[in-house]
Amino acid sequence: MIRITDIHKRFGTLEVLKGVSLEVAPREVVSIVGASGAGKTTLLQIIGTLSRPDSGRVEIDGRDVFSLNDKDLSRFRNERIGFVFQFHHLLAEFTAFENVCIPGLIGRRPRAEVEHRAAELLELMGLSSRRDHKPGELSGGEQQRVAIARALINSPAVLLADEPSGNLDSHNREEIHRLFFDLRDRLGQTTILVTHDEGLASMADRKITMSDGMILEP
Repeated sequence: MIRITDIHKRFGTLEVLKGVSLEVAPREVVSIVGASGAGKTTLLQIIGTLSRPDSGRVEIDGRDVFSLNDKDLSRFRNERIGFVFQFHHLLAEFTAFENVCIPGLIGRRPRAEVEHRAAELLELMGLSSRRDHKPGELSGGEQQRVAIARALINSPAVLLADEPSGNLDSHNREEIHRLFFDLRDRLGQTTILVTHDEGLASMADRKITMSDGMILEP
């Protein structure tokens, strides 16, 4: 599903990624761990096409993503990559249901199709009864589940999560951790998780450790 080959990335004189290569299989849940500054988030941003590498190649679902022009890359990102962040970034003025629908409507999919899928995802998240609540009326765990549903609305090839449970209490953190594996089992979702949480990292099918811009060999 994902093939990353010899990725290099600099910010000024600082070399953040030093020839990173990685393959992730369909339906695989991979965690990436390492100290702050190891290059984890930069790598995730490049996989998610939010940042371009200085050199190297990224293939997702058979596409060489950085061979696309900006317009096509933006469309590919919206349709094939889902993002979950530590802070949910829900829009406060919209309901949970409306927040989930937004990426599908941005992608110009038929409204009826998007709304049907949003209802299915909220049910999967156990949030059907909360669909008309705005973010301020939801708990932290509920807000993050809405954010995960939003990330899945376009049935992405890949789900990328950066510290997805880092802002939650222990109960909600455990629920979110289980949810990623439930999504793999139910939807066949390929997922990469960047986390400092050893519990979540150890649950993954494979744990990758980064240090000083490189992946450490097992």
